[in-house]
Amino acid sequence: MRAVVQRVRRARVLVGGQTTGEVGAGLAVLLGVGAQDSDSDARWVAEKIAHLRIFRDDDGLMNRSLVDVGGAALLISQFTLYGDARKGRRPSFIAAAKEPLASALYRATGELLEAIGVRVAYGEFGADMDVDLVNEGPVTIILDSKA
Repeated sequence: MRAVVQRVRRARVLVGGQTTGEVGAGLAVLLGVGAQDSDSDARWVAEKIAHLRIFRDDDGLMNRSLVDVGGAALLISQFTLYGDARKGRRPSFIAAAKEPLASALYRATGELLEAIGVRVAYGEFGADMDVDLVNEGPVTIILDSKA
């Protein structure tokens, strides 16, 4: 699985002009599921997202995790994270998972985060979404369960 994790002041997803998911301070997570991914990848990604120390402590250092600060995560499915643009001009998405694996692992990741104690809001899987966020820092981290 691949995730682009952004520390945010606030973030929301809109589908057809309607908000489907929204968080205050926390993380916006663009999540891609690969064709070779499994439950163990979802567990790894959820643990990383919840415990990644990218929030400031009292000294201004990045020593606190999402769990430590009581922040929320906005989970947004994004198969294009598996786009391979090394050849030609049109990316290939052959490495991205298809249904039903993709939605199952996307949902499992959110449920695992919730089990850890993180409040999770969701985009709409497979929809054309507008993502509105204020990136704090900016802090953006790329995670890859296979790397």
